[in-house]
Amino acid sequence: MIRRFHAIPPWARKAVFNLCLVQAALQATSRASAQPAILNTLAAQAAISTHPIDLEALPYTFKSGDFRLLLSPSVGMEWSDNINLAKTNVLRDFILEPMLNVNANYPITQVNLLRLDFGVGYDEYLQHGDYSSWRANSGSRLSFDTYIKDILINLHDRFSFAQDAAAQSVDTGTGDYGSGMNVVGVTGTWRPNNLNIELGYDHENTLTTGTAIQSQNASTELFTGRAGWKFGPATTAGLESTYSSTSYDQAVLNNSSTYTIGAYGQWHPGTYFNITPRAGFSIFQFQQTSESSEVIDLTPTGNPIVVLTGKPIQTSDFNSWYADLTMSHDFTQALSYSLSAGHDIEGGIQSDEVSESYLRISSTWKIIRDFDLHGALSYVHGQQGIGNVSGNLAETYNWYVGSVDVRRQLSKRIRLSLNSRFTFRASNIENLGYTQAMVGLQVAYAFQ
Repeated sequence: MIRRFHAIPPWARKAVFNLCLVQAALQATSRASAQPAILNTLAAQAAISTHPIDLEALPYTFKSGDFRLLLSPSVGMEWSDNINLAKTNVLRDFILEPMLNVNANYPITQVNLLRLDFGVGYDEYLQHGDYSSWRANSGSRLSFDTYIKDILINLHDRFSFAQDAAAQSVDTGTGDYGSGMNVVGVTGTWRPNNLNIELGYDHENTLTTGTAIQSQNASTELFTGRAGWKFGPATTAGLESTYSSTSYDQAVLNNSSTYTIGAYGQWHPGTYFNITPRAGFSIFQFQQTSESSEVIDLTPTGNPIVVLTGKPIQTSDFNSWYADLTMSHDFTQALSYSLSAGHDIEGGIQSDEVSESYLRISSTWKIIRDFDLHGALSYVHGQQGIGNVSGNLAETYNWYVGSVDVRRQLSKRIRLSLNSRFTFRASNIENLGYTQAMVGLQVAYAFQ
């Protein structure tokens, strides 16, 4: 738990939340929630190749036999009017963002592809060097698909690292917030006739860097089971259940176990229209492992430090519900959009659990040749301290994010991107609200 008793100059940086059904599990920082194992399974399935591999269609920089390696360096420049996510005494800066993306592919058979994708870069703050940090793409992954008879097996490892406090709807209490996540696991899919059975296991490690959020370092075991029946070419419905167990490295937040059971559906009324509802019931159990809560204070020089209170956090077990409705539609070849609305309980950064209701909309326009225009809006209403008995942070907040990105393919190898984002966070705790505006330009080159 992190409290802020002073107006603290936090350390933070960027994020854009772009929702899509299978991308949700790959976003930014992981926080244990009622649905992460389901989303991890969907993300793993999104990487599965079930069609013959067209080797000639795979771009590459280097090739040796069937092995292909593509290198795509990029450089960007961003400006932010509030890099420290503060309500007062805000800091502005330009950020230089060089990055290298690597894509490696090696086909084992016509349908089994060994794939490695990762991107690593560095964010250099030109005026406030203390904020500079390394960064890894949230979509970085190693994936391998194979068959055991008629069961499709996906082995995967997904990893990311970013200085990404603005990506969180909850306020970390400090902007010196670097967070890395690694998810390694296996997913099995069996589809006899109209039955669809999916089982998954993931081990997730969360590693944070920064002045006051070391208590977030944790490991989580995630188990998933889904069974659905295909009622027709366009409709599938079934049941899903998950179990997750989270253990923190430090005895600040309480270790916990979560059980969920619910129903899901998939409806494809047309080739370009998808609707996925999901709803269920969650049980949260806490082991009361907290030995002390945390308070952020300021040194005489103004630097934030962590002070342990010696009073443990106490959290009661509780039950809740989750629901999500996601819709995506390629309206025309030039216009597509997605919409997601729902409610969930997530592991908190400043408290054990956070209740959130959300609405997220995104759309892509390709009206002009070689131009892609993407816009996104999201709203989250949340409450921290769900299940709190004593020692935890209780907060109610509203989080709004709007972004616009424009991409122009200048040539086969060169892509130009212009992006902008505005974030507004309102809180019933004065120092936990802020606004931030960002605009950036990026040039990417593919050696192919």
